[in-house]
Amino acid sequence: MTTATQDILVHADAGVTTITFNRVEKKNSFTEVMYGAMADVLEAAAQDAAVRCVVIQGDATVFSAGNDIGDFLRQGQQTQPAEMTERPVWRFLKAIAGFPKPLVAAVCGPAVGVGTTLLLHCDLVYAGDNAAFALPFVNLGLCPEAASSLLLPKMFGMHRAAEALMLGEPFMAEAALEVGLVNRVVPPTECNALAQQQARKLAAKPLSSLMATKRLMKGAQTEQVLQVMLDESREFGRLMREPAAREAFGAFLEKRKPDFSGM
Repeated sequence: MTTATQDILVHADAGVTTITFNRVEKKNSFTEVMYGAMADVLEAAAQDAAVRCVVIQGDATVFSAGNDIGDFLRQGQQTQPAEMTERPVWRFLKAIAGFPKPLVAAVCGPAVGVGTTLLLHCDLVYAGDNAAFALPFVNLGLCPEAASSLLLPKMFGMHRAAEALMLGEPFMAEAALEVGLVNRVVPPTECNALAQQQARKLAAKPLSSLMATKRLMKGAQTEQVLQVMLDESREFGRLMREPAAREAFGAFLEKRKPDFSGM
């Protein structure tokens, strides 16, 4: 096993590269360093003929709580809206959205923000019955990212997508199964193993056929996804500096309810 960082473990075996979030004590929240490490792995895997499939997984108790708030605020304060696409998070989102080979995810416990939106770019998603998905962007004074403003309405339908993105309330594994976000729900202790089993099935198939199938399914949407991601990133950067986001994050750090009156 090799370690991209202490928080991102990378393991390669029989054509399957596995990315494991390894920051459980911080609920696998992502830092800029972690985004950079994941982007490195995906970019390398896309070019490596020995890699036939990639699996993304967390712990049986938690997938990811989304961005590490402290790191997120520090980076956001140092970044102008026009510079958003220069950050490691953009490299990661671009890499996962354009990844040409099969991507499989195993999700247990909380999957918050980007912990959910990254799944929209995976081909197969398996969830533990303890999985809880949440897209709290509006509640933080922000907007959707990772092209979720485009992909979620296509997958969920407009009204359910609006409920998920505008209310930002958690929904559980069975609801995710119903709307097509996940393929199957299993006990948490079986989830990562199932994802590995399915990845090995994919790795045994002709890679050129898998890649052609994925490319055809995505079709003209590929360029649209990248454009929407760019639009979202610019809007996200602008909203980061608005009063609502400052109030939301201040309230989060002070452990109080935010007051958005007049915002």
